[in-house]
Amino acid sequence: MNVTDFKQQILQDTAPANLSVYLLAMWYDAKGNWHKAHELADSRHDTTGNWIHAYLHRKEGDVYNAGYWYRRANRELPGCSLQQEWEDIVQTLLQNK
Repeated sequence: MNVTDFKQQILQDTAPANLSVYLLAMWYDAKGNWHKAHELADSRHDTTGNWIHAYLHRKEGDVYNAGYWYRRANRELPGCSLQQEWEDIVQTLLQNK
């Protein structure tokens, strides 16, 4: 699966059964369910979960909190658009699948 394929799955009403918790968080975020995406990211206490958590707080507009999570993910606050970061995260997750 690639990012384009993943985007096509966002058009579905229910999430595909075979998604990792990370991709599921990104699926919910793309569906506009920030709270569910945040709940899933918050349940993971590793670098990948921290990156998604950071992205979600950046999207929320809480840059201070996002900065904390980016540091936990060993990443810099990105200068790209939220859409670009979303695609970067999904691409990374799909490559590491």
